[in-house]
Amino acid sequence: MADKEAAVYIVDVGKSMGRRRHGRPASDLEWAMRYVWDKITTTVATGRKTATIGVVGLRTDETSNELQDDDSYSHITVFQEIGQVLMPDLRKLRELIQPSNTDEGDAISSIVVAIQMITTYCKKLKYRRKIILVTNGEGSMSSDGLDEIVKKIKEDNIELVVLGVDFDDPEYGVKEEDKDPIKAENEALLRSLVEDCDGVYGTLEQAISELDTPRVKVVRGIPSFKGELRLGNPEEYSSALRIQVERYYRTYVAKPPTASSFVLRSDAAAGQDIDGENLLTSVRNARTYHVSDESAPGGKRDVEREDLAKGYEYGRTAVHISESDENITKLETNAALEVIGFIQSDRYDRYMHMSTTNVIIAQKTNDKAILALSSFIHALFELDCYAVARLVTKDNKPPLIVLLAPSIEADFECLLEVQLPFAEDVRSYRFPPLDKVVTVSGKTIKEHRHLPNDELLNAMSKYVDSMELVDKDENGEPVESLAPRLEDSYSPLLHRIEQAVRWRAIHPNEPLPPPSEKLTQPSRPPEELVSRAKKYLDRVIAAADVKKVPPKAKGRKRDREADKPLSGLDVDELLRREKRTKISPNNAIPEFKQTLAYAETIDAVRDAVNQMESIIENQIRSSFGDANYDRVIEELGVLREELIAYEEPGLYNDFLRRLKEKILSDELGGDRRELWWLIRRKKIGLIDKTVSERADVSDQEAKEFLSSK
Repeated sequence: MADKEAAVYIVDVGKSMGRRRHGRPASDLEWAMRYVWDKITTTVATGRKTATIGVVGLRTDETSNELQDDDSYSHITVFQEIGQVLMPDLRKLRELIQPSNTDEGDAISSIVVAIQMITTYCKKLKYRRKIILVTNGEGSMSSDGLDEIVKKIKEDNIELVVLGVDFDDPEYGVKEEDKDPIKAENEALLRSLVEDCDGVYGTLEQAISELDTPRVKVVRGIPSFKGELRLGNPEEYSSALRIQVERYYRTYVAKPPTASSFVLRSDAAAGQDIDGENLLTSVRNARTYHVSDESAPGGKRDVEREDLAKGYEYGRTAVHISESDENITKLETNAALEVIGFIQSDRYDRYMHMSTTNVIIAQKTNDKAILALSSFIHALFELDCYAVARLVTKDNKPPLIVLLAPSIEADFECLLEVQLPFAEDVRSYRFPPLDKVVTVSGKTIKEHRHLPNDELLNAMSKYVDSMELVDKDENGEPVESLAPRLEDSYSPLLHRIEQAVRWRAIHPNEPLPPPSEKLTQPSRPPEELVSRAKKYLDRVIAAADVKKVPPKAKGRKRDREADKPLSGLDVDELLRREKRTKISPNNAIPEFKQTLAYAETIDAVRDAVNQMESIIENQIRSSFGDANYDRVIEELGVLREELIAYEEPGLYNDFLRRLKEKILSDELGGDRRELWWLIRRKKIGLIDKTVSERADVSDQEAKEFLSSK
């Protein structure tokens, strides 16, 4: 269980915080809130009720705090009492945290207010307590009672963090020129207070720069198996080895937060004003099951889920196995980790891994098991071999075959465990050799157009050498220039989604910021390396005779020659077939394509489209229910794609407008609105300018046409 936390953020909202300094596009307050919002939203994202937050405003126009009767605590307002922060609270804070019209207010007094809030909320309970003050250090500060404040902070075990806008920090390399003397005195006062409290003092620039580094979530290990490691059958042999062990994840796939489906609440959709409430409500799924029944209304009869039975496919037939028979097929197993063999480490292939890695350790409070497992680990290490075992994590669970490898470090030893494949999981594929070509007759060819020649091999070898990520140290020894470190290998997907969610929670209408530099850096090779290897790459391009493939020609299909068969024979010409002028409703799509292929004028294309329009409308009129809808959808799709290729989008758009009007006005054999719903679902809408340059319809107009009813 995670520790209880209570953090109070003190935000300086004084008048001076609304100014922009040193060429920054944002004000001091906006710049500071980048850090504060990031920390608050990270806590909110956890969803933990025990991770509580309070927010105090410093140098506010009004005064609202527990100690407000004392004039020393004026212009300090508690924006958020300590508690779990939710989305409505974030919206409220976003409105409250704005630059005020005064610079009155004491930062030291605001720390006292925060201490009082933590003392009242946490009492004597075990909490991780923290106060974060963000200020530009301007205005008056009183040094009275600092010793008592330091004493109270230490007694309550509160961590004090002070971050200042343009505070001097020689270690980070920040120094503000022409600093105001009052600000310099305040910085010295805050620094001495933090040092006496053993807290953290720094400049805001460093804190914001560190936000680009993704924060890794530290999780507590939960055992996925507790049981015996066995060598031999203890039921038959008293000499069998039995060690009480536990299994934990060593590596585990971190998944990004999942999205859920929500809809706008009915009262919000009706235009009612809902202050501070969530306008969305979750979507609930309901499933119904039905079977064909001619005697039932509509030809279908609903059935309950309890009446369903499992059917296993056997060819194209469903074979039913009753629940009583299915129990016979289940393998009865007992939870255990049983060693079934050993293998030398040099005979094991790494590609046999089928899962992430786990660690096997002895039972933590069992000294006998710890000694026994240590002996087993050292025996494997000294013999340079691995153990193969059968793992059943729970009774009646399917067994797994795993590999156990010894791992011995200075202060820790364990067995590394990874899943192995069964015989059915192994697939063997044969590929042709890369250095020769074997003909059908069995002849071996060393020189072929599909094989690289010596010039290309030499050029590629030098190019690969030039891309080596190796530098030389002071002694001339090779060292890796980009040595990957485990602590720097972040998941771009995970952290980018989390960053986007946190940003959108605070800035619902602003564009998302670019991804963190830490996430994109591994995807870009060093510029010096690219420039150094460019001449070798040019040699590879020349030796391989690499040519740019021309882009696929779009449109003007009627101006291009028809595709000729490889034989060079024109079958239509040999059979002396006449050019098609009439399209048959029974074979509309192929004959429409043939008609367009021989169309020499725009009038011929227009005539073919008119014929298809007539065929489609007749199919809709004669459709019994939705019997012809699939055929109509297919014909519309072909018509759209062909007219895009022939660069005649106007013919299709005019036809679709007429078709929509007739469908919605019930002119095609009654109510055919379901067909229009299918057209919208398949997105067979107007051809816009993003699809064809000759279209006169914008993307927005096409979307509105398709969405309107």
